[in-house]
Amino acid sequence: MARAFLFVLDSFGVGGAPDAAAYGDEGADTLGHIAEFCAAGAADRAGLREGPLSLPNMSELGLMQIARSASGRFPSGMPVPEKVYGIYGAATEISRGKDTPSGHWEIAGTPVSFDWGYFPIEGDAFPQEFIEALCRQADVPGILGNCHASGTEIIARLGEDHIRTGKPICYTSSDSVFQVAAHEVHFGLDRLLAFCRLARGLLDPYNIGRVIARPFIGQSASTFQRTGNRRDFSVLPPEPTLLDRLIEHGRHVHAVGKIGDIFAHQGISRVIKANGNEALMDASLSAIDAAEDGDLVFTNFVDFDMIYGHRRDVPGYAAALEAFDARLPEVHKKLKPGDLVVLTADHGCDPTWRGTDHTRERVPVIAYGPGIRSRSIGVRRSYADIGESIARHLDIPAGSHGRSFL
Repeated sequence: MARAFLFVLDSFGVGGAPDAAAYGDEGADTLGHIAEFCAAGAADRAGLREGPLSLPNMSELGLMQIARSASGRFPSGMPVPEKVYGIYGAATEISRGKDTPSGHWEIAGTPVSFDWGYFPIEGDAFPQEFIEALCRQADVPGILGNCHASGTEIIARLGEDHIRTGKPICYTSSDSVFQVAAHEVHFGLDRLLAFCRLARGLLDPYNIGRVIARPFIGQSASTFQRTGNRRDFSVLPPEPTLLDRLIEHGRHVHAVGKIGDIFAHQGISRVIKANGNEALMDASLSAIDAAEDGDLVFTNFVDFDMIYGHRRDVPGYAAALEAFDARLPEVHKKLKPGDLVVLTADHGCDPTWRGTDHTRERVPVIAYGPGIRSRSIGVRRSYADIGESIARHLDIPAGSHGRSFL
């Protein structure tokens, strides 16, 4: 048998989505624009990083060729290696959204063919009858926010009012999501999670994909900071995913980071929580050690999206990519004959783009392991090809939506 390790660099898009204009994202290119800023010296930050974007390990696995196939050009300032050691290509999303569940479910072989529900941009974001029912059942005096907002901005703006009034901060984005920020001490973490569970049930008729608990600490706008106790409450995927099929065939799925939440804990054998990309890599390496023949380790590296993409922090995003790339040799050293590593993303979040939301982009597909022959797989028509390739590698029956590139 074999093992598979699937790492999602959350929001690491490579541009070129053919339908980007329909989402207002024509020209968005997370990798390309980060590299452009770095090459121009516009992503230098004292004590953090400087100079052109340096991703030597992913470049040797085909990242430069991926960028050119997806968006038509090599990233600025990044050398193109003479030899490539991995399977490399890009994938186009066919799901009707640019959100986390849609991207991950499609990676796992189950595209989203329906339209999510979304909240209006102008005026109050949430239906009055929903808010009244939620506040009544949760026994809170009301909510703050009720709008589209950046999470860090709205906590800074309304956090002190939240502590004073006991009203949770509720907001949304261009995704199908209801987000709730509340203070871990003054409001209470358990109370926040209970509030979000109530919201999850009440929002099902509106077809909202996720409810996210965003706990924070601190005593003033200048000291508020979000904690690592975020929790996502997702609806179930519309049909069985790769994860369900693996469980059905007696395999184990090790879900690292927020993967368990994204799949509503369906098709998961073991949940491994960690806070931050470095800790997520540490947890992934430990999961690799524990994985048995036929198992899947599935990790989401959330910092790229949550901390750097949404906050439009180009130097931070670049430094995080360089830090991830530097740790890839640790993964290489743990591989056994028959192992397969896949690096990809679930959408884009171009930190140079307008607004603070995700961007519709193609994603990289890198696959490598002992005995894997290097080659281009071109631009795949669906992220589902990733899941079907892992299914083939782990020797379970094929699904109905993607096509293996192995």
